[in-house]
Amino acid sequence: MYRKINVGIKKFGLTFLAAIILSCLGLLATGNGYIFTAISRTYLDGYDTANINDHQVFENRVIEASQVQPWPIHENYIADDLPGQLFEYLDKYQAAAFLVIHQGQILREQYFLDYNESSNTNSFSMAKTVLTLLLGIAIDDGLINGLDQRIIDFLPEFADDEYGSLATVGSLASMTSGYDWEEENYYSPFSPTVELLYGDDVREFVLGGHFSRLPGSKYYYSSAGTQLLAVLLTRAIKQHNPEATLSSYLSEQLWLPLGMNSDGLWHLDDSGMELAFCCLNTNARNYAKLGQLMLQDGQWLGEQLVPSEHINLMRTPQLVSYYGYSNWINEDNNPPFYSFNGHLGQYIVVVPENELIIVRLGEIRQPGRRAMRTELPYYIEQVLPLLGEAQRPR
Repeated sequence: MYRKINVGIKKFGLTFLAAIILSCLGLLATGNGYIFTAISRTYLDGYDTANINDHQVFENRVIEASQVQPWPIHENYIADDLPGQLFEYLDKYQAAAFLVIHQGQILREQYFLDYNESSNTNSFSMAKTVLTLLLGIAIDDGLINGLDQRIIDFLPEFADDEYGSLATVGSLASMTSGYDWEEENYYSPFSPTVELLYGDDVREFVLGGHFSRLPGSKYYYSSAGTQLLAVLLTRAIKQHNPEATLSSYLSEQLWLPLGMNSDGLWHLDDSGMELAFCCLNTNARNYAKLGQLMLQDGQWLGEQLVPSEHINLMRTPQLVSYYGYSNWINEDNNPPFYSFNGHLGQYIVVVPENELIIVRLGEIRQPGRRAMRTELPYYIEQVLPLLGEAQRPR
């Protein structure tokens, strides 16, 4: 009896193993091998989605820094002293960093968990805004004619696509290109956005898609559209300098002039292409400089790094009231603001009326809370009283 049971268990084990092998072969045969990469970099590391420290499991290209320009420190600067309610909220939702810049000086700064002012964390979709800053520079450099230039001048793969042949550079940056895409689920291994992140050749992936509606007719948030813009921008840059990459262009045009305090990192796919829709990595003080650059209309220490008209377009609503060119906008809030936004609650918030920059980085955010209507206004509401306190002698 025992021998029969033992044989049965062995048969079940072999059958189960065979089923796993066949499933794996099936995934590979159907072009879904990226799922193994996704699982190894998320579930096997204890996460159910990408995480802010995943530069450790990706190949990266360095965004070189050089001479550091330290942030000025406000005379009333206080570290680790956020209002109790705000601190509790940030702590509950696993913030990594919270930084307040007022009138170009650090006013408040607090780090959580094991993070500190040198911690590199993933920007997620804040990288989309950075890419569009680079787009403005490339246009100013003459590498691209303008936002109205047709994408097929750089992406001839879409010359025979009914709608793709009409798409413009600007439509990719404003999420109005009509590229066929489903952004929705960042947690399912079968999501196209997950394949975009973990696939081995992101360039081939996005160039293999198509456009399903007339460009400029509808807003639809699309990470694939941003990655397509990155392919286009890379080709434009390489026409001028074949050795250049998005990372070297970002270093030359922004990282070095802004005096970033450390090298940045940009995730790469297996072919060496930057994952430009998501994955810049740097620390809170460096992220804040990108917000300050926007606040200063693209100018830094008297040098116009990004054309002011391009900055104005980025923070001007396009087809919808809450989105410009790769930039989130809330003009109805009191005070109005705009922001770089990323998965899991990575934010650079710019409040022009108060000359205020808020950076929040973190491992998770409150589920279901609407960032532009509730979460970011809450941060602003909590920080504004600190500005009044800063005016009083200590």
